[in-house]
Amino acid sequence: MENIKSDDDKTQIDLVESETLKLDDFLKEKLQNAFYKQTSGGILHDIVKIATEHSAIDLAYAAAHLPFHARPILYDNLPSRDAKINFIINTTPETRLIIFRYMNENEVKKLFDKMPADEALFILDDMSERRFKRVMELINPQKAKKIQEQKKHSRNSAGRLMTSEFFAFDMDKTLKDAKDYIQVHPRIDFTKGIFILNKNKKLKGYVPARNMLVNAEIATLKQIMRPILHKAFAETKRAQIIDLFERYKLLFLAVVDKNEQLIGVISQEDVLEAMEDVADETFAKISGTYENVSFEDPILKRFLARSPWLIVTLIAGLINVGIISSFQQKEGSLLTFVLFFVPLITGMSGNIGIQCSTVLVRSLAFGLVSKRTKKEAILKELYTGITT
Repeated sequence: MENIKSDDDKTQIDLVESETLKLDDFLKEKLQNAFYKQTSGGILHDIVKIATEHSAIDLAYAAAHLPFHARPILYDNLPSRDAKINFIINTTPETRLIIFRYMNENEVKKLFDKMPADEALFILDDMSERRFKRVMELINPQKAKKIQEQKKHSRNSAGRLMTSEFFAFDMDKTLKDAKDYIQVHPRIDFTKGIFILNKNKKLKGYVPARNMLVNAEIATLKQIMRPILHKAFAETKRAQIIDLFERYKLLFLAVVDKNEQLIGVISQEDVLEAMEDVADETFAKISGTYENVSFEDPILKRFLARSPWLIVTLIAGLINVGIISSFQQKEGSLLTFVLFFVPLITGMSGNIGIQCSTVLVRSLAFGLVSKRTKKEAILKELYTGITT
């Protein structure tokens, strides 16, 4: 009789054996084997080969599993500046801080000068204020000004989600004028289209990328533009931005100031990241822990992240026991313990179990647990629960 797997079984396998998880395990093992070579020449040869053959984004995820001293070596052997930028953007904050600690100022300048302002700010947010100011002194003054302007906005606002790099033209310009300008600025993304302004620099419309290809070059932008139906201000809350994208299925959202002048653009990719952050924060609050499951934190750090909520529960329970036990006779102390302390301990155990299970479920949802690492993840939560 054939052993036929049900649809549910297949779904369970897919949760733990996705292609990206298999790749993460493969790269993790490959990198660890390379760093355990006996000679420095053998290590560098293998690392260069791995860095050349694989995507910088995949290597960024795998780097989180390497020893601290190995991560800067992997970064240094990436084949190009663009690869290094993708690596820095996609790796963990812990890995970034380790790499920046070893990076000289000239390399820092080159890296941030080539990086989009919104991505640069995302990385600089994890640095100390002193380090942030030093980077601002090193990089291109125009880029530094953009970053500082965006940093003024609160973290959960449209001003932080938006990118300040976009194409905007006067409505009287021709399509050829716009194309010529775009060709000399290839690093700025225009797949969402271009934005059209009036003489007072107020936002009036946009031209989709497709329309730029199908219309005659002599046409003015005013003739082919479409109206902007939805806009946001820099201080609009992140939750409102997500609602707009979900309801109207937007491809992008223009961000304007109080004078209706365009200051930034929010893309679907930016909103998708924000939605993941909101979902992660919501699950964390439900379970009473603020720890980030994306990072391989030690057990002590996980304990400190979870303990405040448990301490509040413990104190409330002890106060409750104290009040009730004051009404008991001395000979009833054992009964008081059984009736009130045992349920308190049971309740605390339940809270710890909820925290551990929530973190595991979040890890599965984020694709952080593979078939090879599931035992390690379960043991880590078990040790954390016992410690807590």
